[in-house]
Amino acid sequence: MATRWTLTPAEARGRQLMLRDRVVTTDDHGPLRSVAGVDVGFGPDDQACAAISVASYPGLRVLEEHAQSTATPFPYVPGLFSFRELPPLLEVWARLDVQPDVVICDGHGVAHPRRFGLASHLGVHLDVPTIGCAKTLLCGEFADLGEARGDRAPLVFQGEVVGMALRTRDRVKPVFVSVGHRVSLETACEVVLACARRRITEPIRWADQLSKQTRAPGDPPIS
Repeated sequence: MATRWTLTPAEARGRQLMLRDRVVTTDDHGPLRSVAGVDVGFGPDDQACAAISVASYPGLRVLEEHAQSTATPFPYVPGLFSFRELPPLLEVWARLDVQPDVVICDGHGVAHPRRFGLASHLGVHLDVPTIGCAKTLLCGEFADLGEARGDRAPLVFQGEVVGMALRTRDRVKPVFVSVGHRVSLETACEVVLACARRRITEPIRWADQLSKQTRAPGDPPIS
């Protein structure tokens, strides 16, 4: 049965609560030889441009990239971004020649008020290993961490560790890493560090660059 995306915010929250128990927070994947970054940008008339960049891992050689402009079926509602971003992402995912071994999302996984952010939603929907790597904090608190690359501090929300504040470069703001699906938090941090030459990971940076090519309605898809 096809997923219905035209939900009310209350229905969307209910779906998050229903699906979150399907999230696997341990390593449940084979060898990681490729990694993807996904990002969604928004342009005129709320047009979404979803992008995916796939690279070899850990060498980070670009293997495949796609971007697609499309309408989004869901409004801007904090905490429900996955319902706004996932449908456009599924369109570009369908264009991949080879499925990546792990996906890094520009957003949160279980570091979410209902433990089901974009990375978890994408992972559960497609049943693929996913990692949340966000630039801003959505929920939780963390202690001071050192200034060196690799320094980290647990992100705690309602008495539970839901992610990690992770320094990816010396003396830059940390990113917030969390489990999406079928990846442990330890592995998620390892993959993010291996892919980060700047503050954010290279696959997400490449996807972000693609998504900024948002076209006006009626323009042909980007590829």
